[in-house]
Amino acid sequence: MNDHLFRPLTVGALNLPNRIVMAPMTRCRSSQPGDVPNALMAQYYAQRAGAGLIVTEATQISRQGQGYSFTPGIYSAEQVDGWRLVTDAVHAAGGRIALQLWHVGRMSHPLFHGGELPVAPSALAPDAQVWIVRDGAGGLVDCPVPRALRREEIAGIVDDYRRAAANALRAGFDGVEIHGANGYLIDQFLRTTSNRRDDDYGGSIANRTRLLREVAAAVAGEVGAARVGVRLAPYITARNMNCPEIIPAILHAAAELQRIGVAYLHLAEADWDDAPVVPDAFRAALREAYAGRLVVAGRYDTARAEDLLARGLTDLVAFGRPFIANPDLPARLRHGWPLAAFDGGLFGGDAQGYTSYPDYAAAA
Repeated sequence: MNDHLFRPLTVGALNLPNRIVMAPMTRCRSSQPGDVPNALMAQYYAQRAGAGLIVTEATQISRQGQGYSFTPGIYSAEQVDGWRLVTDAVHAAGGRIALQLWHVGRMSHPLFHGGELPVAPSALAPDAQVWIVRDGAGGLVDCPVPRALRREEIAGIVDDYRRAAANALRAGFDGVEIHGANGYLIDQFLRTTSNRRDDDYGGSIANRTRLLREVAAAVAGEVGAARVGVRLAPYITARNMNCPEIIPAILHAAAELQRIGVAYLHLAEADWDDAPVVPDAFRAALREAYAGRLVVAGRYDTARAEDLLARGLTDLVAFGRPFIANPDLPARLRHGWPLAAFDGGLFGGDAQGYTSYPDYAAAA
């Protein structure tokens, strides 16, 4: 049996029965119009309630924050009611669930903004694509050059995060995770490759971490720091995000988040075959800067997970794609049962490839 993965742990306000996290994964199954969570999504998450903690798919905090078709929101009454279906189902199955709060920034398309450009720290294109549905068909399209945010607009975005966090607790979530990774808006502010501002949200590391600091403080002030996590991506370079100053910025941000008192930091690590290895020296430096719980995610298997847990370099390990094909993943890991293969379809669709995967006992 895996030892460290199945030790209980307190994370902020939550008592977790194990250290397995279901990582956030965009699945594009919300009901239209309105990007409303639904009963199918409730079934999907409830099937995976054996995780110590579920972090939902990224969820836009406002209409401006959307960049993919059929992703759910958390800014309308209908969306709050839809998410209540999900949280009730997860809690009935004995699970705990946090909502990931998302503003995509430049990772978007005019389709979502009435023909207007997406917003970003600076008018720099991401060299990336987003998934949109037009005329009943979904596909990847290039992101345009965005519009640079005006200084006076930023406070409104911070307040959108605060309201979204309040809505999340209203919908029954146990906590929230601020998405500051993977080339989305907060991450764009952190990096010189996407932030060329000459005001107090750009330039120095202290300025470039300001939006994250303000968002975290506003969200923690609304729902309590013990119910807040933050996702960061120090070694991910896709989407024109290869910033030479990102590691010092992440460590500076971690110290700021320590002062705010957020419950955990969640590191999104690159998951492709030749991805950069995250050095132990960085993990140790992060421990020095931040005393809360750490979560890692990125092609972990039980051996790699146990190694980092045993050495004290993380507290929890998140699994993504394995959770899609294995709704009972914690039980399979505990008992050494074989894992089913993921069929590769992430975005959009119906129950097939979403809630259709059986648990091990049903498949045997």
